[in-house]
Amino acid sequence: MSKLSKRTLLQASGWAALAAAAALAGCGKKEEAAPAAPAAPAAEPASAAASEPAKPEPLKVAFAYVGPVGDAGWTFAHDNARKAIEAEFGDRIVTSFVENVPESADAERVMRDLVGQGNKLIFGTTFGYMEPMLKVAADSKDVKFEHATGYKTAENMRTYDSRTYEGAYMAGVIAGSMTKSNTLGVVASIPIPEVIRNINSFTLGAQSVNPKVKTKVVWVNKWFDPPKEGEGAQSLISGGADVLFQNTDSSAVLQKAEEKGKLAFGWDSDMSKFGPNSHLASAVINWTPYYSKAVKDALDGTWQTGGVWWGVKEGAIDLVSISDKVPAEVKDRVAKIKAGLTDGSFVIWKGPIVGQDGKEMLAKDAVADDKFLSGVNFYVKGVEGKVPAGN
Repeated sequence: MSKLSKRTLLQASGWAALAAAAALAGCGKKEEAAPAAPAAPAAEPASAAASEPAKPEPLKVAFAYVGPVGDAGWTFAHDNARKAIEAEFGDRIVTSFVENVPESADAERVMRDLVGQGNKLIFGTTFGYMEPMLKVAADSKDVKFEHATGYKTAENMRTYDSRTYEGAYMAGVIAGSMTKSNTLGVVASIPIPEVIRNINSFTLGAQSVNPKVKTKVVWVNKWFDPPKEGEGAQSLISGGADVLFQNTDSSAVLQKAEEKGKLAFGWDSDMSKFGPNSHLASAVINWTPYYSKAVKDALDGTWQTGGVWWGVKEGAIDLVSISDKVPAEVKDRVAKIKAGLTDGSFVIWKGPIVGQDGKEMLAKDAVADDKFLSGVNFYVKGVEGKVPAGN
């Protein structure tokens, strides 16, 4: 046999041996047991699953606003507080609002609709909602109602208010110090005790630093009506007023003062941006402390009827963004008043206080209680004109 033939034969024999070995290996692999399937996770004991409490549904909280949220004043301040409690309570609450709700029978319809949407805490943010809220509250006992600036309550309806007259008084101190004509002007909204009290407090503050001051008033008979508010401001300026104050909800009065080169104040929120040259300070309301309390009461099940009236002491009222035009000694005086209101050492409505007709309304050293303040329906000496009929 040649070497080539022998070599070929040996190679063939080797390939055959390899093939046989591979076949045996393949047979052995098929005979191996398949790996066990991974064990299923142990089922959670039924008792453990059942003991885990279900997450409570969020409390639905609704707000009825008399004006638009962008009014820069009253409604704007309420909506800022709504946003603040959203941030504070997170997913424990859900809030909503309806703006421009008239103080009429339409308010009742809106509130019934809010109840129908499942809201369990409803805030009505203006005096004229009082009677509609009472009606809806009587038919919705499982809902808590909160009424701003009112005085009537029910088992599921309470009242809350801010001592806005404290901000008005501090603004008056500045106004009395800054006027050159000794004539101040107030654009007023609705002739109810709240507004009359603010006009008087503004005047008392001004008279505390300038006894020569007199105050003129124009009533627009609306909370929010920028054109009428502007017209009222113009009328006061034409009548000699060089410092303007307001108890209305827009920035129109401040803007008119800016246009005419006069001085003025912001009201309910910081309005300084609307009159950079005319703005003296802003008397602001912070509703957040009370709204936080009300929501906590509802969540904790501690909500009770009644009424609260908070001011500087509780952080609900302040005078902010005081202009650099105001002398340092006047700013210091305002700071001392604010400190006194906080610790109770300063009282605004302390006698003797005399009405514009000369009649003593509060005796010397007497301090007005909340009942007296809630019923103020007269002008103090120094305010010109008459309180509109029926008030």
